Amino acid sequence: QVQLVESGGGLVQAGGSLRLSCAASGRTFTFIRYGMGWFRQAPGKEREFVAAISWNGATYYADSVKGRNTISRDNAKNTVYLQMNSLKPEDTAVYYCAANAGGGVTTYIGNYDYWGQGAQVTVSS
Repeated sequence: QVQLVESGGGLVQAGGSLRLSCAASGRTFTFIRYGMGWFRQAPGKEREFVAAISWNGATYYADSVKGRNTISRDNAKNTVYLQMNSLKPEDTAVYYCAANAGGGVTTYIGNYDYWGQGAQVTVSS
């Protein structure tokens, strides 16, 4: 069984920063082989892609967060991070971590095999 557990969400003022973490575990889960992604879902909206990182560190970002967010991974800790800067009220959402066995960078929700339960990020104006 694979578990992805997000942490680091919370309430922040516009212009502030937050860092989300996602810790992965599982007896047969080899973190270093997986591509990792962050998605978000605001109330009444569909889940959307935010950022992804491949097994070897290639990254890709949604246009809406490019230049403000940084995705990174620590393979020794089985953890992926999302550093979010210059936060805006429209960044308010539940943020989900996901893992894809293909190992690459992908924006397509259907390519992800495992999902965390989400972390709430609220940005006040």
